[in-house]
Amino acid sequence: MEREIVLIHGAFAGPWCLENYAAFFRGRGWTAHVPALRFHGGDPSAETDPAFANTSVMDYTNDIAAFVETLGTKPVLLGHAIGGVVAQQVASRGLASAIVLINPNAPWGTLPTTDDERAVPRAFMELGPFWKKPLRVDFGLMASAALNKLDEPDQRRVFDKLGAESGRVMFEMFFWMFDDHAALKVDFDAVTCPLLVVSGTEDRAVNPETCKALAKRYGARGTFLSAEGHAHFLFLEPGWERVAGEIEAWLRRKTGTTQ
Repeated sequence: MEREIVLIHGAFAGPWCLENYAAFFRGRGWTAHVPALRFHGGDPSAETDPAFANTSVMDYTNDIAAFVETLGTKPVLLGHAIGGVVAQQVASRGLASAIVLINPNAPWGTLPTTDDERAVPRAFMELGPFWKKPLRVDFGLMASAALNKLDEPDQRRVFDKLGAESGRVMFEMFFWMFDDHAALKVDFDAVTCPLLVVSGTEDRAVNPETCKALAKRYGARGTFLSAEGHAHFLFLEPGWERVAGEIEAWLRRKTGTTQ
């Protein structure tokens, strides 16, 4: 069986952040694709396109679905953070053989449960009508909420690669109760393929209990994997290879492929 995987990065990031995993999977015989979400993937310091401000998660999902349809096969979808929501939405269209969600943002209808999860939307609220413009994240917030398992030089190195993000996407993520389009809604029953939710135990941006509850919503189709000692960007942290190996082993079992 052909082994094909599409890696979907999260907010403020780009394909660069998943290159460790892309190389890992390619080294094990997979064809790995790392597309950039709309308005991502360029120079992170460049001036943003005005249209970026009104870009929705629905645009990301439509773009990734269109890309997957060009492959001529149902690949595995691996999504990080908001890319995890995109992966579920694309899979609900019958376009995936399996999905892996790494510290996925909560889908529509899920309230934050911890002070850490509330810290990010609280920071955005202080920016005024943030949903009308592209946003750039503050180093202090990123270092404490998402890069907390990297030392400061590596935090700076990763942060310098981060670009802007759509204010509308941030609104859809954190203030979903006011989103008339329910952009983060997932049709759980329509996702019929196997699903793995990977959660870093030290992730402050997405609480592990939120991830565990998401896996449970899928019943027998869902599997939960606790990544001990890892945080939000676990694929950039020391020891990322171990978690990648566990993911790949799960995929081989669930998709019927061999080493």
